[in-house]
Amino acid sequence: MARPETRIWPGRPYPLGATWDGSGVNFALFSAHATEVDLCLFDGSGRRQIECLRLPTQTDQVWHGYLPDVRPGTIYGYRVHGPYDPERGHRFNPQKLLLDPYAKAIHGTLAWSDAHYGFRPGAARGDLTIDRRDNIRGMIKAKVVDTAFTWGDDRPPRTPIEDTIIYEVHVKGATQRHPGVPQQLRGTYAGLAAPAMIAHLQELGVTAVELLPVHGLIDERRLVTLGLRNYWGYNSIGFFAPEPRYAATDDPITEFKTMVRRLHAAGIEVLLDVVYNHTAEGGETGPTFSFRGIDNASYYRLVPDNPRVCVDDTGCGNTMNLINQRVLQLVMDSLRYWVQEMHVDGFRFDLCSVLGRETYGFDPNAGFFDAVHQDPVLSQVKLIAEPWDLGPGGYQLGNYPHGWSEWNDRFRDDVRRFWKGEPGMLPALARRLHGSSDVYQGKGRRPQASVNYVTAHDGFTLADLVSYEDKHNEANGEGNNDGSGSNHSVNFGVEGPTDDPEILENRLRQQRNLLATLFLAQGVPMLLGGDEFGRTQRGNNNAYCQDNAMSWFDWANADKDLQTFVARLIAFRRDHPVLRRVRHLRGREPDEHGLAAITWLGPDGRAKRPHDWQDPQDRCLGLLLSGAAGGDRTPFGQSLRDATLLILMNAGDMPVDVTMPEAGVEGVWYLAIDTSRPTVDLSALERLAVGEQCPLNSRSLAVWILEAETADR
Repeated sequence: MARPETRIWPGRPYPLGATWDGSGVNFALFSAHATEVDLCLFDGSGRRQIECLRLPTQTDQVWHGYLPDVRPGTIYGYRVHGPYDPERGHRFNPQKLLLDPYAKAIHGTLAWSDAHYGFRPGAARGDLTIDRRDNIRGMIKAKVVDTAFTWGDDRPPRTPIEDTIIYEVHVKGATQRHPGVPQQLRGTYAGLAAPAMIAHLQELGVTAVELLPVHGLIDERRLVTLGLRNYWGYNSIGFFAPEPRYAATDDPITEFKTMVRRLHAAGIEVLLDVVYNHTAEGGETGPTFSFRGIDNASYYRLVPDNPRVCVDDTGCGNTMNLINQRVLQLVMDSLRYWVQEMHVDGFRFDLCSVLGRETYGFDPNAGFFDAVHQDPVLSQVKLIAEPWDLGPGGYQLGNYPHGWSEWNDRFRDDVRRFWKGEPGMLPALARRLHGSSDVYQGKGRRPQASVNYVTAHDGFTLADLVSYEDKHNEANGEGNNDGSGSNHSVNFGVEGPTDDPEILENRLRQQRNLLATLFLAQGVPMLLGGDEFGRTQRGNNNAYCQDNAMSWFDWANADKDLQTFVARLIAFRRDHPVLRRVRHLRGREPDEHGLAAITWLGPDGRAKRPHDWQDPQDRCLGLLLSGAAGGDRTPFGQSLRDATLLILMNAGDMPVDVTMPEAGVEGVWYLAIDTSRPTVDLSALERLAVGEQCPLNSRSLAVWILEAETADR
């Protein structure tokens, strides 16, 4: 019996994508330069095309049709007709099945072949010669979905940005070897929300997980040939679809939503690392999966006087063209979808300068920023920029609009250099501890504009930062030429693993120093997942393609003492609002006893004078914070009055005798944190009075709390 012909009606141009309304499915696809668009439907396996229907209507450059006989679960793709004219920026090729840019779910796994290229590889005229082969057999497809989900009483935690502790983590890597996560759930969204993993996050005290990219992605052909994968995931192709490789079930959407709901119930927010700056299609000689075949000249920025060539401000071959209103709409629709439908709490934008780049360069008033700021949904979530790209003038730290936070690489580098013992680092360290006031205060932005970190996915782990002075990326297949060569790392005498107890103790102390500095600084701290227990990548500082034991958390060999120390640091920060002020405090804002809000001290216990900062050999710094200065309150009026803290840092090779400073009231100082004695019961140590001296051990950090006799707390 012949299959009945599928009915297709005009439908509507909005919303874009495939939308199930309970009766049928509306399909809508933007293409400004197409001449015709075919909608291809597949059987349940996704391998056999069963019908190809021409979308009947075009409205305002959107091609659309309504299929009353189609239901959720239908697998589909597009073939788009138009000129193949690369010299004018057009690369239409209806022989190539294309993924819907608005696909909510992706079916299948890409099988690489030359058929995925719109041109004939190796042809005499290069990419000017169209390729007529059909790529249908190895191409991923989109799936129509019903997004209904029972959220119950799910509520976003809405942790204030000043109270946020970010934990950067890879969905798979965190649980692939976790003994407390059921085997079938390891490496998945469900695994990340397993009770054992949530318990770990709660014990640490983090308030948000920042997931490395989970948008639908494609592994580059070069990596597949080498037997590798794009583990980090910065090669997106589907900005609405959760990547299926991280799903334990065949329903990634429901599994992702369940993960979010469980993390929210534990008080933990979910932030996504998103990659809207480029796509997996690469440069002009790259494959045709979606955008290139739908409307290359609209979706990508092309060289103005040579539109055959993609602008490459990303280092990934292409650059998304957010100057085009429909491309901007795509990004905005995607962001809103993840907030409203998937309930995520914010985003970290990879190479964010691309998103703010107008025709003349980066602009903090670019259309993208304006669109986000006026949006009643997106303006209320956490927005974090990676404030650079590879284009001209791409480094824009400190230049983002109000309401944005930024990854602060100056914090990373200056803190590393100080603890490495480099000369002349005290002024820079002081600025970083003060929330990078030199970067943000003059523009009226708060300390929370600075996302502070000493390590991130890109670079050495914390354990490797104190164990290797050179990168060791040979496993990546690029001759160790990839990854940064400027790491400000130190190995304490041996490159890599060692059994020398003195070296091991120095490395552990240095890790504690770096972690303590991170959590004691003003701003928003971000902890790289696994650093809390000494995770190593064996010296690889660019493990983007290492989907193996090099990148997966080694729970069996976790350093429990270090993990306990990190949890103590986070709890200490949570208990002391003086460490998370909502504005840059100045020395001329004293408390009622005359103690300045912030005072920088020398080892003699006195305030540093201007010339004291000039000694390049000085590696000791004290910071006195008045918990009563500034008069800060919560949004609902509760006082944020706190104790007075003394933070002492010595990056030198020798101990320093430090005089305990005056703090405006009678009292004694008691030790709360000492990186040279992390397991000692500090509460049993002798208190010190004002004027008394204490030895600050070499390469160590100590925190003292003033116990005032007449404290009004």
